Amino acid sequence: MKRNASRLTQAALSALFVLMVAAHVAGLLRIAPIERMDAWLYDAWLRHAAPAAADDRIVILDIDEASLKSVGRWPWNREVMTRLLDRLFDHYGVAAVGFDIVFAEPDTSSGLASLERLAAGPLAGNRDFRQAVEALAPKLDYDAQFARALAERPVSLGYYFIPAGFGDAKTGMLPPPALPAAVFAPLAPGEVATGYGANLPLFQRAAQGAGFFNMRADADGTARRMHLVTPYGGDYFLALSASTLRVAFGNEAPQAGIATTRLLGRSYPAPWIEVGGLRTTLSADGSVYVPYRAGSPFPYLSAAQVLAGKAPARLLENRIVLVGSTAPGLADLRVTPFSETFPGVEIHAHLIAGMLDGATRSIPPWSDDGRLLAVLALGGLLGFVLLRFGPLVGLIATVLLTAALLAAYAAAWNRMWVVPMAAPMLTVLGLYALNTAWGLFAETRNKRQITRLFGQYVPPELAAEMSQDPAHYTMEGQSREMTVLFSDIRGFTDFSEKLPPAELAEVLNAYLSKMTAIVQQQRGTIDKYIGDAIMAFWNAPVDLPDHASRAVATALDMQAALPELNRDFAARGWPEVKIGVGVNTGRMSVGNMGSEFRMSYTVMGDAVNLGSRLEGITKQYGVGILVTQATVEADPQHVFMKIDDVRVKGKEKPVAIYEPLGSKDALDASVRQAAADFEAAYARYQKQDWDAAEAALAALNARAPRTLYDVYLNRIAHFRAAPPPEGWDGVFVYTTK
Repeated sequence: MKRNASRLTQAALSALFVLMVAAHVAGLLRIAPIERMDAWLYDAWLRHAAPAAADDRIVILDIDEASLKSVGRWPWNREVMTRLLDRLFDHYGVAAVGFDIVFAEPDTSSGLASLERLAAGPLAGNRDFRQAVEALAPKLDYDAQFARALAERPVSLGYYFIPAGFGDAKTGMLPPPALPAAVFAPLAPGEVATGYGANLPLFQRAAQGAGFFNMRADADGTARRMHLVTPYGGDYFLALSASTLRVAFGNEAPQAGIATTRLLGRSYPAPWIEVGGLRTTLSADGSVYVPYRAGSPFPYLSAAQVLAGKAPARLLENRIVLVGSTAPGLADLRVTPFSETFPGVEIHAHLIAGMLDGATRSIPPWSDDGRLLAVLALGGLLGFVLLRFGPLVGLIATVLLTAALLAAYAAAWNRMWVVPMAAPMLTVLGLYALNTAWGLFAETRNKRQITRLFGQYVPPELAAEMSQDPAHYTMEGQSREMTVLFSDIRGFTDFSEKLPPAELAEVLNAYLSKMTAIVQQQRGTIDKYIGDAIMAFWNAPVDLPDHASRAVATALDMQAALPELNRDFAARGWPEVKIGVGVNTGRMSVGNMGSEFRMSYTVMGDAVNLGSRLEGITKQYGVGILVTQATVEADPQHVFMKIDDVRVKGKEKPVAIYEPLGSKDALDASVRQAAADFEAAYARYQKQDWDAAEAALAALNARAPRTLYDVYLNRIAHFRAAPPPEGWDGVFVYTTK
């Protein structure tokens, strides 16, 4: 019953765990550790699978420390930026330029504005001054020069959107939307930005393109995915990487749409975008995983080298150039799966390379449904295996299912998909851990319960053995074949009158401790102490096929321990102890019995009562131990001598009783011979051959006097004087206990 309750609790906990993970996948509950596990798995897989080959198709033009020392502090005036663009296109022949920079403010470094104010103000009447200013204006209007440098060249400017919750400022001019909102309906998400910081209208009108360079970071701050498109004002805008690729391939309008994927009878919409004739599949939110390469695959060139015309032409010709900075104080550093200080401009380079190679990955539209199905199916399967077959088979199943999930992750990866697999994996690993922990808890609890319940009856080592398989043991009532032992100190009343109470307690404690140790050495269970009497039994709660042999060995060892015990008693002035032991084997009821006020683990039944009767009549024959025929038949390890056939009080059926003589392997030949001679004399006695029986008993008494022989000599004398009735069966009847 308790085992079933434990299994029900285990099943309920497993189901609750699976449902919690399923609720996370369904978006009803957010479990941050699952998200972190997904991130960790992706990072580990990416670091393992990322290619390490160099890629010189994209060059990063770095406004580095050397450039700042050479040109001056940032921001540089637009005349420098104009020269930089002229160098890139006219001298080096680059394919396209993308700025990871926003030009949001006018350049006043030339002083032209001051000259124009003078010409219009205090020096308005000075015609020569005014003409000189007009002549210098084209050379000093750095913004106009930069706008002319942008015009009709494949250049993409950069800008940023302000996420909701960070203000609604709008500065500069956004480029025209790349795509209408309807192109991604019905997947179009709501507004994700409330403002922007863009370039001056002069530059935006002159440039062929512009793209946002917002970096998306996961909850742990790591940039794993980036949006290629994002909605604003009801339309869609391109990312810097996509915009740069667009101008590099002729500035054709991008195409986009929704493909349909069918899985398990359902249709799933999968958005895509095509830039420069290269199609890229997107996640539902317009993002892709950045296809990072290992190491630093893209060449970095100092802006100072380009301005000076000293950069290697082979590195720039027909290349896509991204302009950014790694200089201290200017560096746009991000956390990626490869580094905690990763230049933001290089992330755009990885995205462009990924789009060129078709190497970007996205979350498939069926991901949530697939994961939910996997969580429920794997949870149900593994839960059943763990409950039905236990932890070992469960461990094998867990390993196989985990391997299958990793294989599925790899297969999806090769299909350019990233399927967050943490939830199914956590379901498998968590279920095994939960069930293992519950099993340990239940086992520990059962061990404590076994120790608490049986510790007072069985030796500690036996209780420890029982605790290894607590489900096998119970205190509930049951009927079993067992052997019971009763021992008692003979003449205890006279014995106790010779000692004061304190010393009597010491004697009993010493005696009972010695005898209990012997019982426990033979793996017996102490039932109770009744004054000086000991009641013990074998074959419960632990199964002992040789229970009869163990009980007989215990009785022999108890008798063998008396000489040494009595020597110790004599040294302390205590009386000598003699005991009688009765042993019987038979069907008994064992279990926790008693009343609502007190319970004890005990045995009951006729076989128990007979064992008690045997102990009581040992003194009648002058023997230390008596056992029944049932015990003799169940004990192949000892030699026995038949003592009598008796009817004890309360029983009609006669019982054959025996005295155990010792182990078959160690019994002296003279003892065997004496036993054989007595049994022969006893057989003549039962046949009423009084003369032969008397002669044999007298001979035995002459060799080694025993009370047993005198008992039968006295019976023969009695029967000669008062012969038994006709049909006498040789059974001696006891009318008292």
